[in-house]
Amino acid sequence: MNITEWFNLLSEQFKGTSALEWIAVLTGIAEVLLAKKNKVLLYPVGIISILTSSYLLIETKLYAETALNTYYLVMSVYGWAMWETRNNAGASKITKSNQKEFIVTLAIAIFGWGFLYLVLKKFTDSDVPIMDAFVSSTAWAGMWLLAKRKLENWIWLNISNLVAIPLLFHKHLAMFALLTVFLFVIAIFGYIDWQKIIKQNKTDENNLGVAT
Repeated sequence: MNITEWFNLLSEQFKGTSALEWIAVLTGIAEVLLAKKNKVLLYPVGIISILTSSYLLIETKLYAETALNTYYLVMSVYGWAMWETRNNAGASKITKSNQKEFIVTLAIAIFGWGFLYLVLKKFTDSDVPIMDAFVSSTAWAGMWLLAKRKLENWIWLNISNLVAIPLLFHKHLAMFALLTVFLFVIAIFGYIDWQKIIKQNKTDENNLGVAT
């Protein structure tokens, strides 16, 4: 499919986009922007995006990504509770993953990929089980880190996005593919912003130590 055909496809999808699809897209954008700004509101907005997009994914046979949305829903509730608890306790700082957390994250990605691939291969009619499973398992890892306010969540989410973009284009989901491109770019800036926050927190702690 050449550029002109993709443009025509995008134009047709844009014109035929339902209210439910617009809600999914716009809340997805709002969620990542709120995450970039380290705002707990990302979770209720994200839940709306999850619920509205699940139906669309089932229709295109992206079953692993549908299962991913179920995981997102659980992790959104968990993350929301974690962030609120830490905010109330005054311990809401962004931090980097330690060695144990890195190993857990890697295990989620690798074993999740294998598990999802086997499920898709044996129990569904998915025609892209390897890529679909990979997108979902790496996003699982990223969401786990996001709930713990770990800097590396942006890396794992972008690994997922990088594979999801061509997958969505392959499925002719042009609107969702462009949304994922946007999320990929925002995640880069999210990583940079969170890194600045970590450095600022360290500076503040050092200044406090000197003052005392």
